[in-house]
Amino acid sequence: MPDEKQILATAAQVLELEGQALVRMASNLPDDFVGAVERILQIKGRIILSGIGKSGHIARKIASTLASTGTPAYFVHPAEASHGDLGMITQDDLCILLSNSGETSELGDLINHTRRFSIPMIGMSSKEGSTLMRAADLRLTLPQEPEAGSGIAPTTSTTLALALGDALAMALMEQRGFLSEHFRTYHPGGKLGAQLALVHQLMHGADAMAVVAPETDMQETMLKMGEKGFGLACVIEDGKLLGVISDGDLRRNIEFLGTRTAGEVATKSPKTVPTDMMAAKALAVMNDNKITVLVVVDGDGAPVGLLRVNDCLRAGVA
Repeated sequence: MPDEKQILATAAQVLELEGQALVRMASNLPDDFVGAVERILQIKGRIILSGIGKSGHIARKIASTLASTGTPAYFVHPAEASHGDLGMITQDDLCILLSNSGETSELGDLINHTRRFSIPMIGMSSKEGSTLMRAADLRLTLPQEPEAGSGIAPTTSTTLALALGDALAMALMEQRGFLSEHFRTYHPGGKLGAQLALVHQLMHGADAMAVVAPETDMQETMLKMGEKGFGLACVIEDGKLLGVISDGDLRRNIEFLGTRTAGEVATKSPKTVPTDMMAAKALAVMNDNKITVLVVVDGDGAPVGLLRVNDCLRAGVA
């Protein structure tokens, strides 16, 4: 039978060793880290990452993280590079090559290509004096920490490379002023993308609004509400929102609907949201106020659309 205590002890030991290595690297980042960020910010083209084996998997992940946070990047497999994909790399690009030993033979053609055409190259390795690092313009040297576990498979070294890639991506993101709405542009699908959606991305435009003047009689107001089907009428004067009439307002004023105007029935100073508010926050406004539809306004307070609870839920905002 499996030894439960041994299993837990092994797991804890691996995590502790890798965690301690990360802490040590955080207090002693590579000398060229700032230079690497500055150089990447100057690049007109894309960031090409490459590596083989475990380093290749890490390089793919770093490329994905860079691309999704405002730094155009992609992964090129070393073997494919040697069979034509070198042509994808231009002098406007920058290469980041990963190899823990710094002696990965499969990277040879990529290294030679960057040197031949003066393409900036950053090396990431734990061996400062390796072939890769000697050829690199900038060096992201990983600390030489013992591999967690048996030491047979790369563990601590790949964790350090992955974390340093994350640190690089986040530093670049902050320097570019990359915001959550930009992140949503690159993540339109999935739960995270939905949670970062903005009101203007989910709202219905002005043509969905039942618009009436304050003096409009309630019969005409109800007809317009029925035509639009949102259960809401906006009472507007001189382009400004004076109030809204909901189905609830109609029920509360049912005895007087034949004699009152829209302006008299409307709820004054209704809850509104701006176009650039996160949809998740707008949903919270609706939940807190127990309403199902919000009027969306522009920077001048003029109504420009409607946002419903169902629009948010359908998009995955919850």
